[in-house]
Amino acid sequence: MKKTGVTIFLAGMLAISSAAVLAETKIGFVDTVKLLESAPQAKSAQSKIESEFAPREKELVAMQREIKKLEDDLSRDGAVMSESERTKQERNVLSKRRDLKRSQDEFRDDLNIRRNEVLAKLQKDMFQAVVSLAKEQNFDLILSQGVVYSSDKVDITDSVLKKLQK
Repeated sequence: MKKTGVTIFLAGMLAISSAAVLAETKIGFVDTVKLLESAPQAKSAQSKIESEFAPREKELVAMQREIKKLEDDLSRDGAVMSESERTKQERNVLSKRRDLKRSQDEFRDDLNIRRNEVLAKLQKDMFQAVVSLAKEQNFDLILSQGVVYSSDKVDITDSVLKKLQK
């Protein structure tokens, strides 16, 4: 009997002390998706990547047009071409298709690598802004991903965004 009473007493004390600790704990939440979409650094990085890769994208489009024209010429004039001319034209189209595929693969790989570099830097900047804000405003805990619900009272995303805009 005494052990049960002591256990209940200790459990009650633990609950009371836990509630007191939680009452003193300052918790915040950051919506990282919103930051990635709204941060000026993200918009700037996106436009920089687009301008950096635009010339290569134009080259790929030009290659596609050239191949389409060669294919159209072949289908239109193939019946009146000699066997050797038609074979030569078919090989030329096939060769250009391979070149296009290789160029598209390289373009996609380079673009993904560049996006990952920019994303890593952006995430680092966001992390530093969150930590800085947390220290300035004496937060004990900042949560981000995996949160099911947070009230506006603990959502500090806009504050972090303002810090990133400075």
